Amino acid sequence: MQDRVRLVLIYGSVREGRFCDRVVAWACEQIAQRSEFELSLVDPAAMFRQPGEAPGAGEARHQALQQLLRADAFLIVTPEYNHGYPAALKQFIDEVPASWEARPVGFVSYGGVSGGLRAVEQLRQVLVEMHGMTVRSSVSFANAWEQFDERGRLREPRHANSAMAHLLVQLNWWAQTLRAGRERVVYERVRG
Repeated sequence: MQDRVRLVLIYGSVREGRFCDRVVAWACEQIAQRSEFELSLVDPAAMFRQPGEAPGAGEARHQALQQLLRADAFLIVTPEYNHGYPAALKQFIDEVPASWEARPVGFVSYGGVSGGLRAVEQLRQVLVEMHGMTVRSSVSFANAWEQFDERGRLREPRHANSAMAHLLVQLNWWAQTLRAGRERVVYERVRG
């Protein structure tokens, strides 16, 4: 049997008091129910050096970087801000080395009426340029703040849990298939 898929979940928001934490907690609960994934969390807020940052913070950054470089698949939990994805997420994708090449990327999005789908469509364009392979299924929470209760639990979980199950099946299949492909043939970019 193949090793478990090393799935890295990336927080899409770095805002103080962010709603992203609730959505990430829900996603982690869903992933924990499946045996095929080894889950790691990476928070872009911890990846960029902050003014006055304590000296020990570099170790957490180094560990997160190692997780990104070892990943078989990615899951991005992103809000939609002003019909797009957060600037900090773009900076993270552009500046933090990750093994996007020939690896699947899935999305859980949240926001107002669109549920973050506009942010996801834009991220698909960015990640294909990074040679990532975005999976078709996604999970979106329209008017997310109304869907979660004060404890961070979904009020009506059936639809979201089902959508997440579909997304995780696709991520697993693509991660296993692309990992086997990378083991047989080195993924190579032609630069010119």
